[in-house]
Amino acid sequence: MSSTASPTSARLTIDGAVATITLDQPDKLNAFDDALIKTLLSYLEQLRNTDTVRLLKLVATGKHFCAGADLAWMKRMALLSYEDNLADAQELARLFKELNEFPHPTLVRVQGAAYGGAIGLIACCDIAIAADNARFCLSEARLGLAPATIGPYVIAAIGERASRRLFLTAEVFDASMAEHFGLVHEIVPMADLDAQISVVEKNILETGPEASVAAKSLIRDILKSEPGCDLSDHTSALIAQLRVSDEGQEGLSAFFDKRLPSWRCIETTGQDHE
Repeated sequence: MSSTASPTSARLTIDGAVATITLDQPDKLNAFDDALIKTLLSYLEQLRNTDTVRLLKLVATGKHFCAGADLAWMKRMALLSYEDNLADAQELARLFKELNEFPHPTLVRVQGAAYGGAIGLIACCDIAIAADNARFCLSEARLGLAPATIGPYVIAAIGERASRRLFLTAEVFDASMAEHFGLVHEIVPMADLDAQISVVEKNILETGPEASVAAKSLIRDILKSEPGCDLSDHTSALIAQLRVSDEGQEGLSAFFDKRLPSWRCIETTGQDHE
């Protein structure tokens, strides 16, 4: 197990095949600022180059997942120039892009408040599990702003119609509505949240490491293709490549031999570290 501490109170822990980024500013409701953005970007870069990592979990300490932008940061940025604000916003946009395109599966654990940019983090993760006490808000319009850098990812997650409502009303909505809109996949009682995260984690780690990366890449390729584009050559080549790969051969052999594949014979269990 290895751990990285940060002056912004975010932590990166790697336990076997599982990396956990923990937002750890409960006194500030785990709000964003520019230093935290830089730290999260550095963690994602580090994890991209860590061959043993197969799953990234995003969690937060305290009662709330993330209250959005830190007020002191927003106040400071309001006094700076357009150029300074543009550079700042580009770093935030880069964070969402890097998280959205992270090659391995990503799993986010949500409790309490998830406002503003926090919804961007959730939308950029592959799987989102929320406690029944979670509440959400795209609050930017109440401040005379718009959910700009998170917009592409939120719209991809919940669709145009729901986005029109939630972007324009800036209303608070509960976990059941978040599930209805497609922002989160599942709601569980707060007392069961960690147990359900462990179930999803176990399911992911039972899949082939290269297969999960290929599956994520396939989704991106399909979404980026032109409407009506014939993808049969691309998808045929992908499945043929996977079938003849070492992992594909091992997976098929294990299935027919009624045994566990090699990647499941390695200790890969991880834990939340909060």
